[in-house]
Amino acid sequence: MPQSIPPVVPNDGLTTRTRRDQPILAVHTGDGKGKSTAAFGMALRAWNQGFDTAVFQFVKSPRWKVGEEAAFAALASAHTDRGIGGPVEWHKMGQGWSWSRKQGAEVDHAAAAAEGWREISRRLAAQQHRFYLLDEFTYPMNWGWVDTDEVVETLRNRPGKQHVVITGRRAPQALIDAANLVTEMVKVAHPMDTGQKGQRGIEW
Repeated sequence: MPQSIPPVVPNDGLTTRTRRDQPILAVHTGDGKGKSTAAFGMALRAWNQGFDTAVFQFVKSPRWKVGEEAAFAALASAHTDRGIGGPVEWHKMGQGWSWSRKQGAEVDHAAAAAEGWREISRRLAAQQHRFYLLDEFTYPMNWGWVDTDEVVETLRNRPGKQHVVITGRRAPQALIDAANLVTEMVKVAHPMDTGQKGQRGIEW
């Protein structure tokens, strides 16, 4: 698509601007590295446009400090203190869910994932954010912790102009079918193939 010109323009009665401004459901899947990294890049663009941004991490431990979290905390402060960019919220499954009353207690992972999805559904219905990043959300769907059909229906019917990006391996086909933008990361080579573990500045 050179110069962002679409190869096909549907005869749907919409103006170019209206069609361009439709909300996006994006899925980053596949076995290659970079799914979350690309999604956080999109979140950075959303922040720069002043969008209210919310990140929900479904697998990483609340105790695991990732580089993107620190960066977006700084961006959230920049918005609060200097009025630049947009507001940012960051939530992690289990003890990291800020709305949960189970703080400080061990929570069953499946129950925590279901609780997280219920809160996201509520926020989508209320149009609370403009940009949602559901990091590693394909896993709870594949493990049966949340109902894929319910997720797809909720995302298809979300009101307003709320963008949603979902990451994780083995995205369910129903989710892929519902998405506007699907990218599959294919592993060609990885340092772990030669015994090299993750390192600072690359994995976190």
